[in-house]
Amino acid sequence: MKISELTKAGRLAIWGTMATALSVLPAFAQEAAEEAAEAAETAASALDTGDTAWMLVSTILVLFMILPGLALFYGGLVRAKNILSVLMQCTMITAAVIIVWVLWGYSFAFGGSESAFWGGFGKVFLSGVTPESESGSIPELVFICFQMTFACITPALIIGAFAERVKFGSVVLFVILWVSFVYFPIAHMAWDANGLFFGWGAMDFAGGTVVHINSGIAALVGAILIGKRTGYGKDNMAPHSLPLTLIGASILFVGWFGFNAGSALAANGTAALAMINTFTATAGAVVGWCLVEKMARGKASMLGAASGIVAGLVAVTPAAGFVGPVGAIVLGLIAGAVCYYFVSVVKVKAGYDDALDVFGIHGIGGIVGAIGTGFFASSTLGGVGYAEGVTMGGQVWTQIMAVVVTIVWCAVVSAILYKVVDAIMGLRPTKEAESTGLDITSHGEVAYHS
Repeated sequence: MKISELTKAGRLAIWGTMATALSVLPAFAQEAAEEAAEAAETAASALDTGDTAWMLVSTILVLFMILPGLALFYGGLVRAKNILSVLMQCTMITAAVIIVWVLWGYSFAFGGSESAFWGGFGKVFLSGVTPESESGSIPELVFICFQMTFACITPALIIGAFAERVKFGSVVLFVILWVSFVYFPIAHMAWDANGLFFGWGAMDFAGGTVVHINSGIAALVGAILIGKRTGYGKDNMAPHSLPLTLIGASILFVGWFGFNAGSALAANGTAALAMINTFTATAGAVVGWCLVEKMARGKASMLGAASGIVAGLVAVTPAAGFVGPVGAIVLGLIAGAVCYYFVSVVKVKAGYDDALDVFGIHGIGGIVGAIGTGFFASSTLGGVGYAEGVTMGGQVWTQIMAVVVTIVWCAVVSAILYKVVDAIMGLRPTKEAESTGLDITSHGEVAYHS
């Protein structure tokens, strides 16, 4: 072969190799682009499987607090002829609020509005929320479900104040209105980054203002406006089943770890702090309640111990992620003693019929816990400390302001809503229906057969 032919063959080989290489480049480029996109997506996502798993469990625990926890706790405290009415109210409230939360509640609380008072319409019907949406290190849908259980249990707490003397349909209507105009705005104020209390720097870890003061004040207003039970002060209105009450209180105790530790929104050290504080504050409140009861009555009762459990859980709710374990014990002791005083002394002297002591335990316990958080969050007292430049006095004043706003907002709006519902369909059943019992007159069934 001639040199010129070799040169020509070489040139052809080179061009062929280059053409092959160029044909492969797009495939390499596509693969590289896909890998880069995957890397960018991984880098952008903050999802944590451990946090997500914990929040799924916490959400279920809070639901367990309502059904069957709160339902049994309240059910044991009423007379036998009214237990099913209480169970039914807790069940229907949970179902109704779940629907309301998805339709407009989540948006009203966390809809992205820059308002200090409500979240706006940005996420009505969960607009814009997908399985890929994230909230911190968890899917947004998990956050929605977790907050939804809080919205469900808060109005369910209220019914204890007017148990045995309110129409079933009126309860449901009141709850739908109440969560819309009271709960959702207060939740936004406390927990949304644009909220009023949040902007002030108020400490409310799991709902001292949002859940307990809110429900306690609405309960007191309802007890006063609806009036006393027929036969109150004359008939025997003792709890019909204290074992059921203790079972319910125990379920509440267990579920509350989802309520408090879950409010860290992650499986981390803050959740661990909230967990141990839930233990220690509750123990302190049981001891505090029973000690005061022993000194006042000569005996410590099982009903008192069950009430102490709830009082301690309520008081530590705003404080769980901010105070130390020993400070939580002291906070629980104070709450147990103060709540006992309001239940046993103040209620009697004031003359209102708060049937299951919702105001005395949730309202007062929430106030003690919310203000107490301002003190016990101090690093000097074992807490996590305050924001830079904030003193104990300054934090306590912020806590008081949040408490006052919650009380005023809830009291005024709740009173209006009770009046509206009463005008539309009436609040109380007839005296005959009340005397017979709401189980049979409202639901056509009885819990126990002789």
